[in-house]
Amino acid sequence: MRKPAVLILICLTGLYAFQSAPATKFTIGGDLQAALDRIRPNSLRGDLSFIASDLLEGRKTPSRGLDIAAEYIAAQFRAAGLEPVGDDGYFATAHMVVSQPNLDGFELKLSRGDSVLNAGARDVGINASAALDFKDTPIFKLDLSDQALVEGFQPGDVAGKVLLVEINRNTMANARIAIPKVREGKPALAITIDRMGASTGGPPEGVLLDSKEAEAKDPEAKNPEDRVPRITLGGAAAASFFDSLPPGSSDALASMHLAAPHEKPVSPRNVIGVLRGSDAALKDTYVLVTAHYDHLGMLPEGRGDRVYNGANDDGSGTVSVIELARALADLRQRPRRSIVFLTFFGEEEGLLGSKYYARHPVLPLDKTVGQLNLEQVGRTDSSEGPQVSNATVTGFDYSTLTSFLQTAGDLTGVKVYKHPRNSDAFFSQSDNLYLAEAGVPAHTLALTFQFPDYHEVGDEWQKIDYENMAKVDRMIAVALVMLANSEEAPRWNEENPRAAKYLKAWKDRHAK
Repeated sequence: MRKPAVLILICLTGLYAFQSAPATKFTIGGDLQAALDRIRPNSLRGDLSFIASDLLEGRKTPSRGLDIAAEYIAAQFRAAGLEPVGDDGYFATAHMVVSQPNLDGFELKLSRGDSVLNAGARDVGINASAALDFKDTPIFKLDLSDQALVEGFQPGDVAGKVLLVEINRNTMANARIAIPKVREGKPALAITIDRMGASTGGPPEGVLLDSKEAEAKDPEAKNPEDRVPRITLGGAAAASFFDSLPPGSSDALASMHLAAPHEKPVSPRNVIGVLRGSDAALKDTYVLVTAHYDHLGMLPEGRGDRVYNGANDDGSGTVSVIELARALADLRQRPRRSIVFLTFFGEEEGLLGSKYYARHPVLPLDKTVGQLNLEQVGRTDSSEGPQVSNATVTGFDYSTLTSFLQTAGDLTGVKVYKHPRNSDAFFSQSDNLYLAEAGVPAHTLALTFQFPDYHEVGDEWQKIDYENMAKVDRMIAVALVMLANSEEAPRWNEENPRAAKYLKAWKDRHAK
């Protein structure tokens, strides 16, 4: 899942009828059962041992390792016999630029009374796509360990201010709650405190953006960027200044100068193939099954393990998409709708591959009836306890798509459930978000939200529960076939206020 930037139970009364299983009774026939039998633990293990190998150097976007992973995925789609629909076979090329921070004349000063912190370029990690120049801007400290503060925090609290926050393993869940509010509030800058300084002091990090040429060709690409400029500030002095501030607003001020960035063109690629449907009326409508194939790259030069292999996050989702393609492509009777197998670049950089697809769709979004995104489906050692024969879905009661999964789970022995806290909090944190914002009923399915080695170099292929992943993938295969054969497409839940903006986007798109 996406690394945090800076980053309620809905009452189910009245929703049970909405969440009921699909009206048409579904059984697993011999043809589908044969396809399910082709989903094998050893096949998943073989794919993931390559995708998450050190050879691919953590699949950073963009990188040589990411390109190798894309070629491997495309080769498996080709072997499965999927229809290539990209601009270059199975590749859907994104025309983007890397915006590289320009540190000439960089200045950052944080002050409160007589306490002043002057940070140099070597003290920071920068993720910003434009020049920044402001003086004596108020600072808002968001203490993620304060549950009441996090839940009471409002977007207006940080509008135009500098946000100061510290994120660690213990505060990750609260960070997820805060992220959408931070984006909505549009602070002038978000500063994340890194006490150990592990993410600072290296070469400045580039930001991937839609190219101006792509924006000129596609009006939908002119949507304003929702990216909040971010800086990671490392070391003991930064931690001490953070600790000295009271939570919320104070008399602390920030001043900053960051020159306009350098830009260079890059062409990362989504990988896409289609299993064409069999029904004359429905074959030009699409069910998407997706995952992101990128990860975090490598640590700077040093001793020991430096590769973020990203086996569970999200090599597991990637190889599941591959295995589902192989299995379903062998069906003698194709599903009525077309099933699209799609892997995204750049999720860890801000959901970039899925955002690009939503703005530059290969297949019409008004003909795309649903998206099931797979994320962290390999490890069962959740921080909340073992997750065997279980799967959870973000935005669980936002649309009827979940009901297909629940029915498939009943047929295959997998419990598909709503996590009481994370189902809503994580809806905006993975590659379902931008398709949902375009009106497509879209959700992410996961086994775990947090697990040992999350975004660490220890997330390796040997730690995956392959037997369980194969079982969950069989459930997903059944759900995909049900979706593809259903006369009625998934729909957003009009009774749930959290789904309102996605429902509006659906109505706006289909009113065209």
